[in-house]
Amino acid sequence: MGNKQLLKIVLGMFMFIAILSFQNNTAQAQNKSRATKILVPEINGAWWDITSNPDLGKYTSSAQQPVDFAIWQAKDGTFQLWSCIRSTKSGGRTRLFYRWEGKKITDKAWTPKGIAMEADTTLGEEKSGLQAPFVLKDKGKYLMFYGDWNRICLAESKEGKVFTRVINKAGNSSLFTGSYYNTRDPMVLKIGDTYYCYYSGHAKENNNTPTPKSAVFCRTSKDLKIWSDEVIVSNGGSASKLTTWFGGDSECPYVVNLAGKYILFRNQRYGENSMNTQYCSSDPLNFGVGNDDYFVGHLPYAAPEIIKVGKQFYIVALKPGLDGMMVAELKFVEKNKR
Repeated sequence: MGNKQLLKIVLGMFMFIAILSFQNNTAQAQNKSRATKILVPEINGAWWDITSNPDLGKYTSSAQQPVDFAIWQAKDGTFQLWSCIRSTKSGGRTRLFYRWEGKKITDKAWTPKGIAMEADTTLGEEKSGLQAPFVLKDKGKYLMFYGDWNRICLAESKEGKVFTRVINKAGNSSLFTGSYYNTRDPMVLKIGDTYYCYYSGHAKENNNTPTPKSAVFCRTSKDLKIWSDEVIVSNGGSASKLTTWFGGDSECPYVVNLAGKYILFRNQRYGENSMNTQYCSSDPLNFGVGNDDYFVGHLPYAAPEIIKVGKQFYIVALKPGLDGMMVAELKFVEKNKR
């Protein structure tokens, strides 16, 4: 083989390697660019009040507070809001569900509709222990997931106003119980044919459970009857330092699915110093466990739910005085993760 032929072969090999290296670096750069794109929720305008502290009749208390709630659009087009009212005179855990109705999401001062549901102790529910309803419209039905202080339970409705508990083979309303104490705050996202139920719980202060003491969990199901083992999808990180009580840094999980990006809203504080932390991930089962890898921001509002009406997103949150709910427009802004 002549020197010229050898030189051509060597130069060809170098060119081939250079092209492969360029293609690989380009692909890595593109992947890195895609991986660092995040969606950040931002309030888009002024808030308006939609509910106030209700009259509960014989259960009315000067200490009562509307807290965790659900909002959805019923079959007749009206907007429904059910809230857990705590510190009432109902006895037990002092909690029950109250409902309001609005004709439009932009209306102020929605119409009070009275007490909507109380715990049923004959089904094993803790007396006055109802917590944090969430409603999903699915296959022509409205599914209400709620906590009974110890378990996640299910009720359903055809029109989205009056709900009937779904009784399981054991003769109660329970779907499952979490591994931590006070299993609560369910939120269900359907991805394909699978239901993802996110919920919260906390370890008791005296059981020596290692930190973090609370977490956002998730279980999945195809039929709402058989559920997977639970996994922790978010806990710890900087948000765990923002709470004012032992089990309060992973409450009220809410997940929005936008084109394969999942944004988790995770709550730490209620009231005048409300705080909620958000995370953005491509994996609906991982928003950072013990770290801030998927952290995107904070919002000074408590227990938010997100509802889309037409093309517009709205955020509904507790008022700072814990005496009702308020609404604002919401947008998700694409940014590069720093």
